[in-house]
Amino acid sequence: MARAWTLTSRPNGMPAADNFALTDVALPPIEDGMIRVRNSWLSVDPYMRGRMNDTKSYVPPFAIGEPMQGGAVGEVVESRADGFAVGDHVVHMAGWRDEAVLPVAGVQKIPAGDIPVQRYLGHLGMPGMTAWFGLLAVAEAKAGETVFVSAAAGAVGSAVVQIAKAKGMTVVGSAGGAAKVALVESLGADAAIDYKSDGSLVKKLMAAAPQGIDVYFDNVGGGHLDAALATARDGARFAMCGMIEGYNGADPVQLRYLMRIVAARIRLRGFIVSDFQAQAGEFQREMGALVQAGKIRSEETVHDGLEATPEAFMALFSGGNSGKMLVRL
Repeated sequence: MARAWTLTSRPNGMPAADNFALTDVALPPIEDGMIRVRNSWLSVDPYMRGRMNDTKSYVPPFAIGEPMQGGAVGEVVESRADGFAVGDHVVHMAGWRDEAVLPVAGVQKIPAGDIPVQRYLGHLGMPGMTAWFGLLAVAEAKAGETVFVSAAAGAVGSAVVQIAKAKGMTVVGSAGGAAKVALVESLGADAAIDYKSDGSLVKKLMAAAPQGIDVYFDNVGGGHLDAALATARDGARFAMCGMIEGYNGADPVQLRYLMRIVAARIRLRGFIVSDFQAQAGEFQREMGALVQAGKIRSEETVHDGLEATPEAFMALFSGGNSGKMLVRL
Protein backbone atom coordinates (compact mmCIF):
# COMPACT_ATOMS: atom_id res chain seq x y z
CA MET A 1 0.00 0.00 0.00
CA ALA A 2 1.03 3.57 -0.64
CA ARG A 3 -0.29 6.74 0.94
CA ALA A 4 -1.51 9.40 -1.48
CA TRP A 5 -3.28 12.74 -1.32
CA THR A 6 -6.60 12.95 -3.14
CA LEU A 7 -8.91 15.83 -3.94
CA THR A 8 -12.17 15.41 -2.01
CA SER A 9 -13.90 18.52 -3.41
CA ARG A 10 -13.11 21.32 -5.83
CA PRO A 11 -11.97 24.53 -4.15
CA ASN A 12 -14.12 27.63 -4.40
CA GLY A 13 -11.49 30.36 -4.33
CA MET A 14 -8.49 29.70 -2.12
CA PRO A 15 -7.94 25.95 -1.48
CA ALA A 16 -8.52 24.78 2.09
CA ALA A 17 -7.43 21.74 4.08
CA ASP A 18 -10.83 20.08 3.76
CA ASN A 19 -10.43 19.92 -0.04
CA PHE A 20 -7.79 17.20 0.46
CA ALA A 21 -7.61 13.74 2.06
CA LEU A 22 -4.65 11.43 2.69
CA THR A 23 -5.66 7.88 1.77
CA ASP A 24 -4.21 4.38 1.43
CA VAL A 25 -3.81 3.27 -2.18
CA ALA A 26 -3.07 -0.26 -3.38
CA LEU A 27 -0.04 -0.42 -5.66
CA PRO A 28 -0.46 -2.44 -8.87
CA PRO A 29 1.83 -5.39 -9.60
CA ILE A 30 5.06 -4.53 -11.35
CA GLU A 31 5.09 -5.71 -14.95
CA ASP A 32 7.81 -5.69 -17.58
CA GLY A 33 8.92 -2.14 -18.38
CA MET A 34 7.89 -0.83 -14.95
CA ILE A 35 9.60 0.31 -11.76
CA ARG A 36 8.55 0.87 -8.15
CA VAL A 37 9.74 4.20 -6.75
CA ARG A 38 9.92 5.41 -3.17
CA ASN A 39 9.57 9.19 -3.30
CA SER A 40 12.00 11.41 -1.43
CA TRP A 41 11.01 14.88 -2.72
CA LEU A 42 7.68 16.26 -3.95
CA SER A 43 7.05 19.42 -5.94
CA VAL A 44 4.04 21.69 -5.49
CA ASP A 45 3.47 24.34 -8.15
CA PRO A 46 0.92 27.08 -8.87
CA TYR A 47 -0.31 25.43 -12.08
CA MET A 48 -1.80 22.65 -9.94
CA ARG A 49 -4.52 25.07 -8.83
CA GLY A 50 -5.99 25.02 -12.34
CA ARG A 51 -6.16 21.21 -12.26
CA MET A 52 -8.44 21.44 -9.22
CA ASN A 53 -11.16 23.06 -11.36
CA ASP A 54 -13.40 20.93 -13.56
CA THR A 55 -12.61 22.96 -16.65
CA LYS A 56 -10.87 22.32 -19.94
CA SER A 57 -7.22 23.33 -19.98
CA TYR A 58 -3.89 22.20 -21.36
CA VAL A 59 -3.80 19.40 -18.76
CA PRO A 60 -6.76 17.31 -17.50
CA PRO A 61 -8.29 18.22 -14.12
CA PHE A 62 -7.60 16.13 -11.04
CA ALA A 63 -10.29 13.49 -10.56
CA ILE A 64 -12.16 13.59 -7.27
CA GLY A 65 -11.07 10.74 -5.01
CA GLU A 66 -8.09 9.72 -7.18
CA PRO A 67 -4.40 10.23 -6.27
CA MET A 68 -3.19 13.66 -7.33
CA GLN A 69 -0.17 14.14 -9.57
CA GLY A 70 2.88 16.35 -9.63
CA GLY A 71 6.62 16.33 -10.04
CA ALA A 72 8.59 14.07 -7.71
CA VAL A 73 12.05 12.63 -7.21
CA GLY A 74 12.42 9.15 -5.82
CA GLU A 75 14.64 6.10 -5.55
CA VAL A 76 14.00 2.93 -7.52
CA VAL A 77 13.34 0.11 -5.03
CA GLU A 78 12.23 -2.53 -7.55
CA SER A 79 12.73 -2.73 -11.30
CA ARG A 80 11.56 -4.79 -14.23
CA ALA A 81 12.77 -2.27 -16.80
CA ASP A 82 16.01 -2.29 -18.77
CA GLY A 83 18.27 0.63 -17.88
CA PHE A 84 16.77 1.18 -14.42
CA ALA A 85 18.41 -0.44 -11.40
CA VAL A 86 17.57 -0.51 -7.72
CA GLY A 87 19.13 2.59 -6.16
CA ASP A 88 18.76 4.82 -9.23
CA HIS A 89 17.15 8.21 -8.63
CA VAL A 90 14.45 9.32 -11.05
CA VAL A 91 12.16 12.27 -11.78
CA HIS A 92 8.52 11.48 -12.56
CA MET A 93 4.99 12.86 -12.25
CA ALA A 94 3.53 10.53 -9.58
CA GLY A 95 3.88 13.02 -6.76
CA TRP A 96 1.54 13.77 -3.83
CA ARG A 97 2.27 10.22 -2.54
CA ASP A 98 5.06 8.23 -0.92
CA GLU A 99 5.40 5.35 -3.42
CA ALA A 100 4.38 4.62 -6.98
CA VAL A 101 4.58 1.87 -9.59
CA LEU A 102 5.27 3.40 -13.00
CA PRO A 103 6.02 2.53 -16.61
CA VAL A 104 9.42 3.98 -17.44
CA ALA A 105 8.05 5.94 -20.39
CA GLY A 106 8.05 9.51 -19.12
CA VAL A 107 10.46 8.76 -16.26
CA GLN A 108 13.82 10.56 -16.30
CA LYS A 109 16.85 8.98 -14.66
CA ILE A 110 18.96 11.47 -12.74
CA PRO A 111 22.65 11.28 -13.65
CA ALA A 112 25.04 10.36 -10.85
CA GLY A 113 26.97 13.36 -9.53
CA ASP A 114 27.30 15.96 -6.82
CA ILE A 115 24.13 17.92 -7.65
CA PRO A 116 21.41 17.38 -5.00
CA VAL A 117 18.61 15.33 -6.55
CA GLN A 118 15.89 17.85 -5.62
CA ARG A 119 17.45 20.37 -8.03
CA TYR A 120 15.80 18.32 -10.78
CA LEU A 121 12.46 19.63 -9.48
CA GLY A 122 13.80 23.19 -9.54
CA HIS A 123 16.38 24.92 -11.69
CA LEU A 124 17.31 21.69 -13.51
CA GLY A 125 13.68 20.64 -13.87
CA MET A 126 10.35 22.08 -14.95
CA PRO A 127 10.71 25.56 -13.37
CA GLY A 128 14.20 26.06 -14.79
CA MET A 129 13.16 24.82 -18.22
CA THR A 130 10.13 27.13 -18.13
CA ALA A 131 12.39 30.08 -17.32
CA TRP A 132 14.96 29.15 -19.97
CA PHE A 133 12.66 28.78 -22.95
CA GLY A 134 10.23 31.48 -21.83
CA LEU A 135 13.00 34.04 -21.67
CA LEU A 136 15.19 32.99 -24.58
CA ALA A 137 12.77 31.38 -27.05
CA VAL A 138 9.36 32.94 -26.34
CA ALA A 139 10.48 36.47 -25.45
CA GLU A 140 13.65 36.24 -27.57
CA ALA A 141 15.55 38.25 -24.95
CA LYS A 142 19.03 39.37 -25.96
CA ALA A 143 22.15 40.74 -24.30
CA GLY A 144 21.86 44.45 -23.54
CA GLU A 145 18.07 44.41 -23.17
CA THR A 146 16.10 45.25 -20.03
CA VAL A 147 13.98 42.45 -18.60
CA PHE A 148 11.22 42.81 -16.01
CA VAL A 149 10.35 39.67 -14.02
CA SER A 150 7.35 39.35 -11.70
CA ALA A 151 7.40 36.87 -8.79
CA ALA A 152 11.17 37.16 -9.08
CA ALA A 153 11.77 35.36 -5.78
CA GLY A 154 9.77 32.31 -6.86
CA ALA A 155 10.90 29.07 -8.47
CA VAL A 156 10.58 30.25 -12.09
CA GLY A 157 11.24 33.95 -11.49
CA SER A 158 14.48 33.39 -9.59
CA ALA A 159 15.73 31.27 -12.49
CA VAL A 160 14.75 33.96 -15.01
CA VAL A 161 16.69 36.60 -13.05
CA GLN A 162 19.86 34.54 -13.06
CA ILE A 163 19.63 33.30 -16.65
CA ALA A 164 19.08 36.86 -17.86
CA LYS A 165 22.12 38.12 -15.94
CA ALA A 166 24.24 35.23 -17.24
CA LYS A 167 23.21 36.23 -20.78
CA GLY A 168 24.16 39.89 -20.33
CA MET A 169 20.79 41.52 -19.70
CA THR A 170 19.68 44.22 -17.27
CA VAL A 171 17.11 42.78 -14.87
CA VAL A 172 14.38 44.35 -12.75
CA GLY A 173 12.59 41.93 -10.44
CA SER A 174 9.43 42.36 -8.41
CA ALA A 175 8.82 40.56 -5.10
CA GLY A 176 6.75 41.02 -1.97
CA GLY A 177 8.45 42.22 1.21
CA ALA A 178 11.92 43.34 2.20
CA ALA A 179 13.34 39.83 2.66
CA LYS A 180 12.33 38.72 -0.82
CA VAL A 181 13.55 41.96 -2.37
CA ALA A 182 16.93 41.34 -0.72
CA LEU A 183 16.93 37.80 -2.14
CA VAL A 184 16.23 39.06 -5.67
CA GLU A 185 19.07 41.55 -5.34
CA SER A 186 21.40 38.82 -4.08
CA LEU A 187 20.62 36.79 -7.21
CA GLY A 188 22.09 39.61 -9.31
CA ALA A 189 19.09 41.73 -10.28
CA ASP A 190 20.04 45.31 -11.12
CA ALA A 191 16.93 46.57 -9.32
CA ALA A 192 14.25 44.98 -7.17
CA ILE A 193 10.77 46.34 -6.50
CA ASP A 194 8.71 45.65 -3.38
CA TYR A 195 5.20 45.52 -4.82
CA LYS A 196 3.72 45.28 -1.32
CA SER A 197 5.14 48.63 -0.18
CA ASP A 198 3.19 51.87 -0.49
CA GLY A 199 3.05 53.56 -3.86
CA SER A 200 2.18 52.89 -7.47
CA LEU A 201 3.73 49.81 -9.05
CA VAL A 202 3.78 51.64 -12.37
CA LYS A 203 5.81 54.48 -10.87
CA LYS A 204 8.15 52.04 -9.12
CA LEU A 205 8.85 50.22 -12.40
CA MET A 206 9.35 53.49 -14.29
CA ALA A 207 11.90 54.56 -11.67
CA ALA A 208 13.72 51.21 -11.85
CA ALA A 209 13.71 51.16 -15.68
CA PRO A 210 13.57 54.81 -16.79
CA GLN A 211 14.27 53.89 -20.43
CA GLY A 212 11.49 51.30 -20.41
CA ILE A 213 11.56 47.52 -20.66
CA ASP A 214 12.23 45.32 -23.67
CA VAL A 215 10.99 42.06 -22.16
CA TYR A 216 8.43 41.13 -19.53
CA PHE A 217 8.34 37.65 -18.02
CA ASP A 218 4.87 37.37 -16.50
CA ASN A 219 4.23 35.04 -13.58
CA VAL A 220 1.54 37.18 -11.91
CA GLY A 221 -0.79 38.99 -14.33
CA GLY A 222 -3.07 41.73 -13.00
CA GLY A 223 -1.32 44.87 -11.80
CA HIS A 224 2.12 43.59 -12.77
CA LEU A 225 1.02 43.02 -16.35
CA ASP A 226 -0.51 46.51 -16.42
CA ALA A 227 2.72 48.08 -15.13
CA ALA A 228 4.71 46.22 -17.78
CA LEU A 229 2.36 47.50 -20.49
CA ALA A 230 2.79 51.03 -19.18
CA THR A 231 6.59 50.90 -19.34
CA ALA A 232 7.15 48.75 -22.43
CA ARG A 233 9.38 50.07 -25.17
CA ASP A 234 8.31 49.85 -28.80
CA GLY A 235 8.47 46.24 -29.94
CA ALA A 236 8.63 44.78 -26.42
CA ARG A 237 8.01 41.05 -26.07
CA PHE A 238 6.04 39.51 -23.21
CA ALA A 239 6.40 35.84 -22.21
CA MET A 240 3.08 34.97 -20.60
CA CYS A 241 3.95 32.14 -18.22
CA GLY A 242 1.47 32.42 -15.34
CA MET A 243 -1.09 34.68 -13.70
CA ILE A 244 -1.13 33.58 -10.08
CA GLU A 245 -2.88 36.79 -9.01
CA GLY A 246 -6.10 35.47 -10.53
CA TYR A 247 -5.93 31.74 -9.84
CA ASN A 248 -8.20 31.84 -6.79
CA GLY A 249 -10.55 34.64 -7.78
CA ALA A 250 -13.36 35.22 -10.24
CA ASP A 251 -13.12 39.02 -10.55
CA PRO A 252 -12.25 40.34 -14.04
CA VAL A 253 -8.75 41.74 -14.51
CA GLN A 254 -8.63 45.51 -14.96
CA LEU A 255 -5.88 46.68 -17.35
CA ARG A 256 -5.58 50.43 -17.63
CA TYR A 257 -2.75 50.34 -20.18
CA LEU A 258 -4.05 47.60 -22.48
CA MET A 259 -4.25 49.90 -25.51
CA ARG A 260 -0.46 50.33 -25.47
CA ILE A 261 -0.24 46.88 -27.10
CA VAL A 262 -1.18 48.52 -30.39
CA ALA A 263 0.68 51.81 -30.06
CA ALA A 264 3.96 50.21 -28.93
CA ARG A 265 3.53 47.09 -31.11
CA ILE A 266 3.94 44.84 -28.07
CA ARG A 267 3.94 41.10 -28.64
CA LEU A 268 2.35 38.88 -25.97
CA ARG A 269 2.83 35.14 -26.32
CA GLY A 270 1.50 32.52 -23.95
CA PHE A 271 3.36 29.25 -23.55
CA ILE A 272 3.67 26.11 -21.47
CA VAL A 273 6.89 24.23 -20.83
CA SER A 274 5.81 21.12 -22.74
CA ASP A 275 5.91 23.20 -25.93
CA PHE A 276 9.69 22.76 -25.73
CA GLN A 277 9.95 19.13 -24.63
CA ALA A 278 11.81 18.19 -27.79
CA GLN A 279 14.55 20.66 -26.79
CA ALA A 280 14.91 19.44 -23.22
CA GLY A 281 18.39 18.06 -23.94
CA GLU A 282 19.59 21.51 -24.99
CA PHE A 283 18.28 22.97 -21.74
CA GLN A 284 19.89 20.27 -19.59
CA ARG A 285 23.29 20.82 -21.21
CA GLU A 286 23.32 24.60 -21.08
CA MET A 287 21.57 25.11 -17.75
CA GLY A 288 23.63 22.30 -16.22
CA ALA A 289 26.81 24.08 -17.30
CA LEU A 290 25.67 27.31 -15.64
CA VAL A 291 24.79 25.44 -12.43
CA GLN A 292 28.15 23.65 -12.40
CA ALA A 293 29.93 26.97 -13.00
CA GLY A 294 28.20 28.51 -9.98
CA LYS A 295 26.32 31.07 -12.08
CA ILE A 296 22.90 29.76 -11.00
CA ARG A 297 22.00 29.55 -7.32
CA SER A 298 19.08 27.49 -6.08
CA GLU A 299 16.78 28.75 -3.35
CA GLU A 300 14.39 26.31 -1.67
CA THR A 301 11.57 26.41 0.85
CA VAL A 302 11.13 22.94 2.35
CA HIS A 303 8.20 21.41 4.25
CA ASP A 304 8.81 18.04 5.88
CA GLY A 305 6.58 15.00 5.65
CA LEU A 306 3.91 13.78 3.23
CA GLU A 307 1.29 15.19 5.60
CA ALA A 308 2.57 18.72 4.90
CA THR A 309 1.93 18.63 1.13
CA PRO A 310 -1.39 20.56 1.04
CA GLU A 311 0.00 23.11 3.49
CA ALA A 312 3.02 23.66 1.25
CA PHE A 313 0.79 23.99 -1.81
CA MET A 314 -1.56 26.51 -0.20
CA ALA A 315 1.40 28.60 1.00
CA LEU A 316 2.29 29.31 -2.64
CA PHE A 317 -0.68 31.70 -2.80
CA SER A 318 0.24 33.71 0.27
CA GLY A 319 3.90 34.33 -0.53
CA GLY A 320 5.09 31.48 1.69
CA ASN A 321 8.00 30.45 -0.50
CA SER A 322 11.34 31.81 -1.57
CA GLY A 323 12.58 29.88 -4.58
CA LYS A 324 11.26 26.38 -5.15
CA MET A 325 8.61 25.02 -2.79
CA LEU A 326 9.39 21.40 -1.92
CA VAL A 327 8.14 18.67 0.37
CA ARG A 328 10.81 16.35 1.78
CA LEU A 329 9.71 12.80 2.66
